[in-house]
Amino acid sequence: MAWSRGRAYSQDLRDRVLAAVEEGLSAREVAEQFQVSPSYVIKAWQRFARTGERSARAQRSHTPRKLSERQHEAIRTQVAAKPDATMAELCAWVTQEHGVSISLASMWTTLSRLGLTLKKSSARRRARTSRRRGSARGLEQAVSCPRFFWTPICPTGGRYGEVQYEQDQTI
Repeated sequence: MAWSRGRAYSQDLRDRVLAAVEEGLSAREVAEQFQVSPSYVIKAWQRFARTGERSARAQRSHTPRKLSERQHEAIRTQVAAKPDATMAELCAWVTQEHGVSISLASMWTTLSRLGLTLKKSSARRRARTSRRRGSARGLEQAVSCPRFFWTPICPTGGRYGEVQYEQDQTI
């Protein structure tokens, strides 16, 4: 069974690994038999011997959150009051009002955890440029600009790889 980052082995596999170690097989033999690492077998056995636990523990971050529940509610209230605020503005507001400096990534995680989004209203959408609509197509033929191209061998006797310029009436 292949290990996947962030996922614990199944309880069935844990039980079979521990049972094999209890029967007297070495950690390397058990690891080879169940296609797990020897270090996993040793750590699982040590934990079982020390605490009696056979199941996986909950995975969690060991760093406490910077923002309290009271501050989460204040952020929720601020987003409701100013739904068009950017995340940078919210970070600055938290620093000013609560004295806690947080990054944009922390603000993003906090808003996601609270189920809030910072979507801009349709009134604030950026206007499209004229290039996208094609209104400047008539100008292309009126403009004359030099074009250049790369030639590996110059027919006029120039050096190898020389850039040649030619005048073209259209783009």
